[in-house]
Amino acid sequence: MLTAAKALNLPVVVTEQYPKGLGHTVKELDVKGFPIIEKTQFSMCTAETREHLKSVKNLNSVLLCGIEAHACVQQTAFDLLEDGYDVHILADAVSSRSMVDRMLAFRRMENAGAFITTSESVLLMLCKDAAHPKFKEVQKCIWEVTPDSAILSGQIE
Repeated sequence: MLTAAKALNLPVVVTEQYPKGLGHTVKELDVKGFPIIEKTQFSMCTAETREHLKSVKNLNSVLLCGIEAHACVQQTAFDLLEDGYDVHILADAVSSRSMVDRMLAFRRMENAGAFITTSESVLLMLCKDAAHPKFKEVQKCIWEVTPDSAILSGQIE
């Protein structure tokens, strides 16, 4: 998603949960160049993050990725929904230490009004057409083999 976000010039904000104790974002995600906001509260909706979101023109939808689904992601989704944003949870880009926590968090966020979707679905919706000038670049992100997210083992009803 970060590679595609760069290609599509999507605004990205990264938050890190207590990096002094838990460490920084893993280098494999390559978040260089994106705003990184440290936090100790579970929701990413700190005053600094909210200010950043308000600075993005015509922002009404948020794509949410991260860990833990039942803590940081869920509380962020609730706060963003309360702030009036459409919230899209990328199920294949959200995890928890346990599948039970993950699946129940997805169900709870969906019941609150968030949309549960996948990275590929969102990327194709953003491009809308194979004629999109960045489609070939985004398509490469879709073609990359990703590890099984185990989402089907806990079917969302």
